[in-house]
Amino acid sequence: MSKASTIFEMIGFIKKRKKWLLAPVIIFLILMGVLIVLTEGSALAPFIYTLF
Repeated sequence: MSKASTIFEMIGFIKKRKKWLLAPVIIFLILMGVLIVLTEGSALAPFIYTLF
């Protein structure tokens, strides 16, 4: 199972079951994951750690 199919499956679940309050949680998790991947090993890492 690929990562893209997992995302599409989650979107389909939200649409079908009308669980729209899950959308902000999923969006937040995706954004945090992207932030961690993009700042890994960069000079910005110490500044990002101070945010949390």
